[in-house]
Amino acid sequence: MNFILMFPEFIGQMIIKTLAGFGRFLLFIKELFHWAFQRPFRLGLIIKQFEFVGNKSAVIIFISALFVGAVLGLQLGVIFRLFSAEGLMGAATGKSLALELGPVMCGFIVIGRAGAAMAAEIATMRVNEQIDAMEAMGVNPISYLVVPRVIASTLMMPLLAGIFLFVGIIGCYLVAVVFYRVDTMTFMQQLKWIVYWSDVVKGLVKATVFGFIFSSIACYKGFKAKGGAKGVGEATTSAVVAGLLSILVGDFIITLFQVR
Repeated sequence: MNFILMFPEFIGQMIIKTLAGFGRFLLFIKELFHWAFQRPFRLGLIIKQFEFVGNKSAVIIFISALFVGAVLGLQLGVIFRLFSAEGLMGAATGKSLALELGPVMCGFIVIGRAGAAMAAEIATMRVNEQIDAMEAMGVNPISYLVVPRVIASTLMMPLLAGIFLFVGIIGCYLVAVVFYRVDTMTFMQQLKWIVYWSDVVKGLVKATVFGFIFSSIACYKGFKAKGGAKGVGEATTSAVVAGLLSILVGDFIITLFQVR
């Protein structure tokens, strides 16, 4: 009987806690946008984050895309062989990479590498009171720590997604030619026929939004960390989990508007 009475209370507390946390995150985003358009525009820090988010993620993006495209080619080749339509492998792979797999997989990979590092770095500064010292010196931590990371992630993600798409198609092409004896001209013609530039643009828009989502969540979780080394670990884990879930939810919402 006590359990039946306590369960609605537990659900209500969880809903209130979730809504309160989301409200605090929105206030954080509001402050982020405010400082993004205030001087000084820390161009040096933004370029440094470009290198951190983009250049240091390029190799893992390249390798991941190559094997994702190859695996898609192997799986689709089995299906299309039943209908003697192996030439459609490239088109199907390109369509899925452009619209869904490219931006989503890029988001997952960059969260695991750059997003976790952002959350851990800012959380360490928070628990070590470096952010408090920064505020005491008159330097706004949102402007100095958060804005460059969010801008760099937002701008670099579509570039990484474009690389993922291009390399993924190459991986599928190699599988199609080597294992299924698909003619190169047929592969390219079917790819050009089915995959439109609008599909690529839609995927790049998704990647841009995902870059903003994961970087802002990572910075927020790091910014609100507390409790020493344990708090740093919790903030990092929470940032990655929340970022992954937010990308999946965001992907559904964006796709819902794009298909209409």
